[in-house]
Amino acid sequence: MDFTPGEAQQELAALTRRILADRATPERMREVEAAGDRFDPVLWADLAAAGILSAALPETLGGAGFGLLEQCSVLAELGRAVAPVPYLASAVLGAGALARFGTPGQQQRWAAPAGRGELILTAALAGEDGAPPATAERVNGGWRLDGTRTAVPAATRADLTLLPAATGPGVLVFLLSRSDPGVSVAPQRLVDGDLAGRLELAGVQVPDERVLGSPGAGARAADWLVSRATVGLCALQLGILERALELTASYARTRVQFGRPIGSFQAVAQRLADAYIDVEAVRLTMWQAAWLLSAGLPAETEVATAKFWAADAGHRVAHTAVHVHGGVGIDTGYPVHRYFTAAKRAEVELGGATVQLRRIGAALARAR
Repeated sequence: MDFTPGEAQQELAALTRRILADRATPERMREVEAAGDRFDPVLWADLAAAGILSAALPETLGGAGFGLLEQCSVLAELGRAVAPVPYLASAVLGAGALARFGTPGQQQRWAAPAGRGELILTAALAGEDGAPPATAERVNGGWRLDGTRTAVPAATRADLTLLPAATGPGVLVFLLSRSDPGVSVAPQRLVDGDLAGRLELAGVQVPDERVLGSPGAGARAADWLVSRATVGLCALQLGILERALELTASYARTRVQFGRPIGSFQAVAQRLADAYIDVEAVRLTMWQAAWLLSAGLPAETEVATAKFWAADAGHRVAHTAVHVHGGVGIDTGYPVHRYFTAAKRAEVELGGATVQLRRIGAALARAR
């Protein structure tokens, strides 16, 4: 495997960073957070105009035909800025799944406008909390959906939600609108101040034309969504942790205590060294999983490994950033606080490290 970023990855990352440097300023972020839902429509429009939202769509849908590796490069940059935009939910998962599995009509109706920033899409995926799955029952030439999904990203403003649901013999992915009778979306405030949604389905009637792709693609589409949601979140976490460590190292070089920069104290230097190793582990395992997925190769163990490191190392690095900063690290007006809460959100969404270790162990046992 060669994890050296390709030309398209480097160019997209550089373009994204330039846009974020202009738009995601500390002053602008405070304005967006004060508005209450951590969504910046100006930044979203700029990303769309630059072709970043549509970059992975095929040319027939207005894109450049790039893939997951390029999207992960963008996600890492968005993580570095803790940018208040639903790129993972809308561009990677929503538009990406429609482009990969959707019918031509579904692609033109939803994926192409999402690439232009005209629509926001999301995916309501099941977590690892043991909650019962959403269910779909065949009725009257269509489907009846029931169930609940919590903490659905961007659900309160999404124009379309992709929902995997159990049908009995298998799984299908359904395309739901907030305006569908029986669909209820209640806002949920997350640890970083972002708004997600609790999606309640009570006898929602869905016609066949709003099932993603062909019936045989249901399980593959659901697995595709889960794997890319996981790796995409790991890429976001990489950017968050990388920038948090940079801020912390800079602070340790300039904060003087007892006549010396605190970074010269052995205990502080050791914590920063451990954090550096953690960030590099997140980087390596994320790119390994992303490369395998982009190549169409089996990646179950690698995705679980990336998920473990992003959650477990994310916890350590986030706490190191706060501890080294001392009192200023918990000041909500100081940038480190935003990185701490963003890293904690990603840690919670990725799930407990123990679950991933068990998954890796089971895969290794099957391979013996």
